[in-house]
Amino acid sequence: MGEGNDKSTRVERASDREVVVTRTFNGPVRIVFAAWTTPELFMRWWAPKSLGVPMIACEMDVRAGGGYRVAFGHDEASAMSFFGRYLEVVPNERLVWTNEESEDAGVTTVTFEEKGGKTLLVMRELYASKAAADEASGGMAPEQFAQLDELLEAVGAGRLS
Repeated sequence: MGEGNDKSTRVERASDREVVVTRTFNGPVRIVFAAWTTPELFMRWWAPKSLGVPMIACEMDVRAGGGYRVAFGHDEASAMSFFGRYLEVVPNERLVWTNEESEDAGVTTVTFEEKGGKTLLVMRELYASKAAADEASGGMAPEQFAQLDELLEAVGAGRLS
């Protein structure tokens, strides 16, 4: 896989059950990793704005065996939740977690590699079935990663609040 340019998210099908998303972010690994593991930061970029459904809750116990839960909606009564467990956490290098909200959910692996002050991020989603992978297909990732780019620009400009 080539890196593409900084504003390009590449989504590829690695197999019938695996989707791979690659993007290079303009920021050091420690900041990109923090955006994936700090609830206050994660809530600012993970929910695709085009869906019009904000993230209203984010709980993360980022350690092997720790759990997470994120909820989207306009209130807790109508919220849609996603949850699972962290299987592997290597700070600034690798995150692996389960997605346990449905039978077809799978395992997500994200790797972070610093290259000259930028971060090459590769997200692999392995689904329980081909049908689940077909449905997911990495479709929201380009928008989510563009939103992460915006957050990283704000961090770089000192506008983190």
